[in-house]
Amino acid sequence: MTTTVAPGSTGAYVKLAKLDIVDYYLGVLVVWALLAPALRLDGGVLATMGVFLVGEVFVIVAMVALDDLTGYRDGSDIANYAPDAPARKLNRKPLVAGTLTEPQVLRFGLITAVVGAAVWLGALAIAPHRPMWTLVLVAVTYFFALQYSWGVKLSYHGFQEFFLAALGWALVIAPYGLVTGGVDGVVVVQALIFGLGPLLFGVYSNTNDVAGDRRVGRPTVAALTSPRGNMLFVAGVSACELLLILALPLVGGPWWFPLALLPTILLRARQLRVGFGEGDILRARRIGIDVHRVTVVTLVVVNLVVR
Repeated sequence: MTTTVAPGSTGAYVKLAKLDIVDYYLGVLVVWALLAPALRLDGGVLATMGVFLVGEVFVIVAMVALDDLTGYRDGSDIANYAPDAPARKLNRKPLVAGTLTEPQVLRFGLITAVVGAAVWLGALAIAPHRPMWTLVLVAVTYFFALQYSWGVKLSYHGFQEFFLAALGWALVIAPYGLVTGGVDGVVVVQALIFGLGPLLFGVYSNTNDVAGDRRVGRPTVAALTSPRGNMLFVAGVSACELLLILALPLVGGPWWFPLALLPTILLRARQLRVGFGEGDILRARRIGIDVHRVTVVTLVVVNLVVR
């Protein structure tokens, strides 16, 4: 497979950064809509959320760059993006495509990590509220984002699926706490729903990448279990999302919230059918991305109406 990205070019770094995958960044919209109307246009609140988002982008870019470096070094990316995998876009992996070198990727990952830390410190400095739990949550999120598949290699020790969800949870709860000083049940449940979105397309990627992950000993659920066991796990996570949607009215959300999230429920069922009924895992992954974005739009609309 050929690539149109020039070696060492800005385009190669853009591909490395995966800036088109915005799904974690959408959490800031959910946070903004969850705020009381008086806070939505408050200068200090908007500044804090904006700076936090910029730092978030740098931290996640560092995370995915270091993940690519590790995946290239252990051979899993070469296996998963091999020429016999035409559905995968090779130029999304600049090391495999040969458009960036290992030193370039490592340097880029470390620089963006440092910038991300500095920007997040700036967000903490200007935040209207700084309860200790938010400071700890931001620090823990930063540490484990960089250690996801580099350093201690969290995802190589059986924690990958939990991390994919927990990152989304933190990226809603932390900025909300910084601008309001606390959280309530509605915020927590919506953060949990939000975090399951990236997980529920990540597990389909893992299903597609099972051979390469097994080869390098990366213990995803898909790699550790049988195809049926993996299917049951994905179905179980999907069911957890449904239970959270049904539970929101019990913690203070509107009674009609599950009806508003009906598109999410139906699309999630379709994702399962396409992925495991029809066996089209990569199309199911694409559906998962769409489901997450539909969910975010719905959460924002519901919160603007209710709060």
